[in-house]
Amino acid sequence: MNNVALPFESFGVSHKGCVRDLNEDSYLVEPRTGLWVVADGMGGHDAGEVASASIVDHLATIGIASSAPDLRARFEDRLSRANAEIRGISEARGITIGSTFAALLVMDGRFACLWAGDSRVYLVRNASISQISKDHTEVQELLDRGMISAAEALTWPRRNVITHAVGVSDEVVIDYQQGETMPGDIFVLNTDGLTAHVSDAEIEAAVLSAAPQAACENLLETVLARGGTDNVTIILVKIGDRRNGQAAGPHPATAGGRDR
Repeated sequence: MNNVALPFESFGVSHKGCVRDLNEDSYLVEPRTGLWVVADGMGGHDAGEVASASIVDHLATIGIASSAPDLRARFEDRLSRANAEIRGISEARGITIGSTFAALLVMDGRFACLWAGDSRVYLVRNASISQISKDHTEVQELLDRGMISAAEALTWPRRNVITHAVGVSDEVVIDYQQGETMPGDIFVLNTDGLTAHVSDAEIEAAVLSAAPQAACENLLETVLARGGTDNVTIILVKIGDRRNGQAAGPHPATAGGRDR
């Protein structure tokens, strides 16, 4: 049975921040197809936004899948097409451009999170937050090898060096985690402009104290009040309960964009 139509409440916001001239982030909110994506472009003026928009534009064509494996297959096909397009643009311009991404797929009572780079997916379940994704960064690799401590990682001079992204190689290297959804689950997808200014505990408190739209807007306001040194994009997805219809009536799907 196709269960894409679980009651969702989801919302997304994006902002260029207080320092950057352009917003190179893009995002996709598609509750009808069970897909949510944030993408953070890299490559400088007019290039990063092209890369992130390519990911969103291709993923927006997925349509309604027949099963969870079909949804995953469609996702990977579109991501591969975006990678090829970005590679072509890089070659034509004589520069290297790319984009991180983090995605949530939900269908048939299960979820899959897929990502490349340092855009993140969190899950707030039973009033506790956990980071599902694991950053593809130089500093994370050093942490994994035990070469630096968690405290040192916070101030590491090359902490934002990305090790995987879409468009930087012929093959897309992605990671994923999957599991079962539970009523009340809240997924948070974000680019690193959020976590540069807001702690995991603050994210948890924000999403537990307000509905997705208000929580997104409150988190964005916090980032901007603290200097907004990067573009920031945030998507919240709350899983409802089929029995009582909680969390029904999602925010109208936004095909994607760079809001402000």
